[in-house]
Amino acid sequence: MLSALGIRNFVIVETLDLEFASGFTVLTGETGAGKSILIEALSLALGARAESGVVRPGAERAEVVAEFLIPEGSPARRWLQENDLLPEEGCVLRRVVDVSGKSRGYINGTSVPVQQLKVLSEWLLDIHGQHAHQSLQKSANQSALLDAYGGTAELAQAVRAAFSRWQDARQRRDEWQSRSEALLEEKARLRDDVRELEALDLGAGSWEALQAEQARLAHAASLQEGAQFALDALAEADDAVQARLQAVADRLDGLTAFDPSLQPGADLIASARIQLDEAVHALRRYAMGVEIDEEGLHRAEARMQSVLAAARRHRVKPEMLPGHLEGLAERLATLESAGSGAALEKAAAAAEAEFRHQAQALSEKRAVAAAALGKTVTETMGLLAMGSGVFDIVLTPVERASAAGLDEVEFRVSAHASRAPEPLARVASGGELSRISLAIQAALISVSSVPTLIFDEVDTGIGGRVAEIVGRLLESLGERHQVICVTHLPQVAARGRHHLSVTKSEQGGAVNSTIQVLSREARVEELARMLGGVTITQTTRRHAAELLGH
Repeated sequence: MLSALGIRNFVIVETLDLEFASGFTVLTGETGAGKSILIEALSLALGARAESGVVRPGAERAEVVAEFLIPEGSPARRWLQENDLLPEEGCVLRRVVDVSGKSRGYINGTSVPVQQLKVLSEWLLDIHGQHAHQSLQKSANQSALLDAYGGTAELAQAVRAAFSRWQDARQRRDEWQSRSEALLEEKARLRDDVRELEALDLGAGSWEALQAEQARLAHAASLQEGAQFALDALAEADDAVQARLQAVADRLDGLTAFDPSLQPGADLIASARIQLDEAVHALRRYAMGVEIDEEGLHRAEARMQSVLAAARRHRVKPEMLPGHLEGLAERLATLESAGSGAALEKAAAAAEAEFRHQAQALSEKRAVAAAALGKTVTETMGLLAMGSGVFDIVLTPVERASAAGLDEVEFRVSAHASRAPEPLARVASGGELSRISLAIQAALISVSSVPTLIFDEVDTGIGGRVAEIVGRLLESLGERHQVICVTHLPQVAARGRHHLSVTKSEQGGAVNSTIQVLSREARVEELARMLGGVTITQTTRRHAAELLGH
């Protein structure tokens, strides 16, 4: 439960420290005193949107600290443990907002994203706003309330997920059907292209090798003639270099005996003669191997033309054809593995069957919850001076299934049992809507595990005997939960176990709102003010004391 709240420089609150107890606590004050500021500050600590306007004029930042007692085994404690945020005892939420609107959130001293504050707050506290009755007129909110009461919120989420999967499967099937002809044409074209390029049998470096082969075959005659010319000059002509070099070597060998310093030159000539002999042998082998291969040349040139033609058709360079073939083959494999229309149709049918199975289960459980909630709210309406009224929840099958399921939830009400219930917005007045909203919230609270409940002027539009009954209802809720209620009704305020009063003062042009815990005597004065307005008489004080004595 909420144990303490600290507020610094928030709107018109300069400094405020409050401690809270279990049971039913009421918060009262004159109009404009800032009763709802406590709710707004607490909402900020729990992850509500932060704006620069919440910072008190003249201050650099606003700060709100909310402390909660977390019992063993509670969902909040488990969540804190799972996120390594659990201290030895309690839980402290802190939110800081600077004048630029930037905010920081903390859980037990650890900086956390605001989203984590919101997640944790769902286990700690529920706030029922003064305009909650207005949201009752929306079908989506009615479904959410019914699911909360019946414990089908998770199943409703599963139905939404199943519906999304069904729609995705339908879309894939429909896209296939609309594109099937084009896809078939693309696959046929890809198969032809892949066969064509595979027939060329090109690999890495194939184009370069083909170019070299064509050049060799095209110049075979010149190569042969050049090799023979070199052989003649080096070895086969009358004045061939080989014979002349041999003569020089022989002459120098005879002279080295007379002068050893001539030997290095003779050795180099001997080495040159050996290399020349090897060159002659290599040229003879080459000349013997060179053939004029016209057919081979024609084949090479034809293959080059085929490669060039393929490169032009596919708009790539010849050396890029192997990589291009790989890309085409991958695209073809993707299309081949995409499945057939029959497979997609089967998948869509299976997704629809799964959705309808879960949606039917949701409808059945909602029907049971609708009957129970309708009965409970009707009984509570009787307590709230709508004794002959009837509250009914109707599930109407829809023509087209949706993420919400197979039916539409509609809250209906009749002011008299003799009349058939009609849609809530059509027959209920503002005051009736307020009472019906409170009756629904009371029913939901009976199945809620959230320890702290805050009601922000949910008693708007009611008074007299009904106000006293509302006070009793909230008091009974306080026996099972910590209940904090902002109210303007003395009949409700008198039912509180604890009473906080909001006052607003102005000093030096600065407005400040404060909250104090009232003693019994102070409560009598506050209730008298709420009963009598500007002039408080002894009669109103006696009436206030009687209310408080109940």
